[in-house]
Amino acid sequence: MRILIVEDERRLAEALGQIMAEQRYQADVVFDGADGLDYALTGQYDAIVLDVMLPKVDGFEVARRLRCAHVSTPILMLAARDEIPDKIAGLDHGADDYMTKPFDIGELLARVRALTRRQGEVIGEQLAAGDLVLDTPTRSLRCGEKSVRLGFKEFDVLRLLLATPRAVIPKEDIISKVWGLESEAEDNNVEVYISFLRKKLDHLHSQVKIRTIRMVGYCLEAPEEA
Repeated sequence: MRILIVEDERRLAEALGQIMAEQRYQADVVFDGADGLDYALTGQYDAIVLDVMLPKVDGFEVARRLRCAHVSTPILMLAARDEIPDKIAGLDHGADDYMTKPFDIGELLARVRALTRRQGEVIGEQLAAGDLVLDTPTRSLRCGEKSVRLGFKEFDVLRLLLATPRAVIPKEDIISKVWGLESEAEDNNVEVYISFLRKKLDHLHSQVKIRTIRMVGYCLEAPEEA
């Protein structure tokens, strides 16, 4: 499971990231609303833990923009205030749940698990480009009547490309968003998984191609975008 933590209190944010790692979740940690929005818009997370009081863009606005962009990732909002109007505002802006600080770690983890169960049962999100359809709950990639199941890293890389099919995704962004901010992964790790994905696209006889943008990164090319 992949979690995005958006929290400007660095000690708390890093502690949450460590706790998620202990639960064998992959966690990305960012410290302001602008970075949080950028990461969350990729649609690659199973849940987002989002503080309200953030630099640059506050948590209410981050949630609102994500829902306007049709990103359905469950959001657990954190706030220092326990006032009913604040809870209503958070939920109205797109949060799925709301906790006040200080909170019990066990309860937070239980709420994250509940949100991700609900996501898997109800939403069943798919991403598509050209003749390809990626079913996110099953990691199944389909082209016409043929389908293959992707490995976890293959899935994360392709989901990132499908989330913004017309955009060039730099290698650095792929590394940070798929392997994590603290990862020691390098360009050749990305190249290996791009090669795996290209072989699977060939196996499916898809007309969608992964184009290399020299010295930058990758983008998807579908026939209707040519």
